[in-house]
Amino acid sequence: MFSLYTDAATQPQTGLSAGGILIIHDHQQTQLKQLLTATNNHAAEFEIARLGFLKLAALVGPACATTTVLFYTDSQIVNDSLTKHYAKHYQSLVDDLLAAQAPFQLVLTQWVPEKQNQGAHTLANQALHSAEDAK
Repeated sequence: MFSLYTDAATQPQTGLSAGGILIIHDHQQTQLKQLLTATNNHAAEFEIARLGFLKLAALVGPACATTTVLFYTDSQIVNDSLTKHYAKHYQSLVDDLLAAQAPFQLVLTQWVPEKQNQGAHTLANQALHSAEDAK
């Protein structure tokens, strides 16, 4: 079983977005930071979640078919959209995220408050600040 935590951070004035991915398996952590193409926070949350599943699939390889993923997000729209398989303004992003989850045997999505998603949150903010400093 793998635990996957994702979070996005967006600077509204510049439209810069970045994300953090935290993968935990057998008490080992994989921490990833990523600049994103999204220019608003909702789209960024979907984008980093999709990237998180793609990175996890690359890490797990063919064993995805027998792997359970506990996916944690502090984004209410991502959580609700995955439950309904629908989002009025973000349907293509929902579809992309569901496709990234498809290789796994089971994905259990859990909304968590931001304070319980600090690992991914910190990674997202670090990536965003690095991008802002580079400008």
